[in-house]
Amino acid sequence: MSIRHFLTLNDLTSDEFKALIQRAIELKAMQHRGERYEPLKNRVLAMIFEKSSTRTRVSFETGMIQFGGGAIFLSPRDTQLGRGEPVEDSARVLSGMVDCIMIRTFDHEQLERFARYSKVPVINALTDSYHPCQLLADVQTYQEYRGDIEGKTVAWVGDGNNMCHSYINAAHLLGFKLNIACPEGFEPEASIVERAAHCVSVMRSPEEAVANSDLIVTDVWASMGQEEEAQERLELFAPYQVTEKMMALAHDDALFMHCLPAHRGEEVAAEVIDGKQSVVWDEAENRLHAQKALLELLLVKSPD
Repeated sequence: MSIRHFLTLNDLTSDEFKALIQRAIELKAMQHRGERYEPLKNRVLAMIFEKSSTRTRVSFETGMIQFGGGAIFLSPRDTQLGRGEPVEDSARVLSGMVDCIMIRTFDHEQLERFARYSKVPVINALTDSYHPCQLLADVQTYQEYRGDIEGKTVAWVGDGNNMCHSYINAAHLLGFKLNIACPEGFEPEASIVERAAHCVSVMRSPEEAVANSDLIVTDVWASMGQEEEAQERLELFAPYQVTEKMMALAHDDALFMHCLPAHRGEEVAAEVIDGKQSVVWDEAENRLHAQKALLELLLVKSPD
């Protein structure tokens, strides 16, 4: 049996990525029209959360319910994973009972180990290295507002983290230019940048990165697991706050995105995230629709 996982965006081809976004837009319209579509009736998604989340849990669980199936929330506190059961054993057991497994964890290598021993598709709902599901929602949102992102310029401002890594993969797959502005010592992983060197530039100046851009994106300065570094990061990242002055350097119709939760007055000024160029609420809702398209791709359209 062929099993297809979604661990990074590179598990999609460029054409599949574009088709998935178009399908997410269609599924959103169907949902808003009140059309019932239940391709996953009686099928079950297991959701393993080692990191807390609002949008990830609600969007996946809601998506499965809307598709006619169900979802089971699993935390380390409530399972043998939290008591040291080998990840390989958990993968064998869980994948014998459910139809798909979503994992939100820290170590990307652990996700890959789990997928190697799983008999059903595994979805990366965030690791310390990648956050591909959020990129599906981001690209869907851009396409809804401005059309095809190919040939556009995107500015990533802030930490070279898992979101930044996924933006690098998306730039390579979809053909947009990505300017990354980050403090020294917080650059994205060199190996990931190298694979997309033809479309990615890493720089220090946020003003240079956002100049004439079509989309500006940022994230919190201290992610989960980095709380002890928060004070140091506040000082180092202060010049990287996305402000109205910074937005003015981009194209007049540039959009602003943030994967949320946001800290107003830190990585983004309140006037920006609550301003007319911000599309963060549509971006958040699109987690639901984009992930439904992903579930459909993995569980309905893929060969079994």
